[in-house]
Amino acid sequence: MKILLTGGGTGGHFYPLIAIAERLSEIAAERKIIGLKLYYMSDTPYDKRALFENRITFVQIPAGKMRLYFSIKNIFDVVKTAMGAFFGLVSMFFIYPDVVISKGGYAAFPAVFAAKFLKIPVVVHESDSFPGRLNSWTAKFAKRVAVSWPEAAEYLPKEKTALSGQPIRKEILHGDPNGAYEYFKFDNELPVILILGGSQGAEMINNAVVDNLPELLKRYQIIHQTGAGKKNEEAVSRARLLMEGNPEIRRYFATPFLNSMSYKKAAGCANLIISRAGSTIFEIASWGIPSILIPITNSNGDHQRKNAYNYARTGACKVIEENNLSQAVFLAEVDKILSSKQRMVEMSKNALGFANHEAALKIAREAMDIAISHYE
Repeated sequence: MKILLTGGGTGGHFYPLIAIAERLSEIAAERKIIGLKLYYMSDTPYDKRALFENRITFVQIPAGKMRLYFSIKNIFDVVKTAMGAFFGLVSMFFIYPDVVISKGGYAAFPAVFAAKFLKIPVVVHESDSFPGRLNSWTAKFAKRVAVSWPEAAEYLPKEKTALSGQPIRKEILHGDPNGAYEYFKFDNELPVILILGGSQGAEMINNAVVDNLPELLKRYQIIHQTGAGKKNEEAVSRARLLMEGNPEIRRYFATPFLNSMSYKKAAGCANLIISRAGSTIFEIASWGIPSILIPITNSNGDHQRKNAYNYARTGACKVIEENNLSQAVFLAEVDKILSSKQRMVEMSKNALGFANHEAALKIAREAMDIAISHYE
């Protein structure tokens, strides 16, 4: 049995596929399915270690972004997209999987195009409350469509769309409080704020944190995932310079990227999370931690803003829009949440009520059933 996973561009596409792959392997073991082979088709491997640990074969193909604005890069990416479609078709023909699972994103186009051409069944998962362009197109010929938000189902074929929730890797499904304060060399008497800058739009959050850092560190401790890149590194350098000679700098832990262990430890000691409004929302909810979401203003279909406000309706988070992200507002909202134990308890309860820990298993079972039907 062969199952091919596809998606790419961000961790929000890649890691849910890893969560599904984990469950596929579990189901294969339970059902005594011998010889399950998993493939990941994209333009980059994103996380080679995760692929290796889950015995997933990487299939590289070129892929071009489909921008909605004018850029000279669009000319080159048209060529990349055409090449990707060709090489994707050739690779797919020689693998010929029983089912393709797509998370969307520009790098998934070659795989889903080839699957459509070769009549290979496709299962789509959409993480946002407003579907991406590729997933909207793929859903038209997909066998099954799973969504994380009920609002997304309004834009997709109702007869084959179901609410599954967001697939989350088992290792980060829950935070790990054991030794978490010691891991970051923190004092367990002070609240901890976890800042999750990622691969997209981290700069504005980073600047807001640094601008407020001297005041924040007077009463809080901060774990700051800045995201990679020169501008994000500059934000940390500015923070160090700003706090030079101040002993409270020991309360500040900054890193471009939190690996799985540090991510779990951070979730194990965080009292408040500040993040963008992508698929990370579901990880935050699974941990039951209050949050402040700062949606990207110009996201596709305004999906981040929709995600943020849909989650805010549960009572689990506060939303600050980018045009309101002043120093005074940022600090006031942080203080307002962390100063009220009752409010934090309510937000935590609402977050856990929103979480769905079985999403990856649901999608994996559906994909496995479709793959098995080929042998019946």
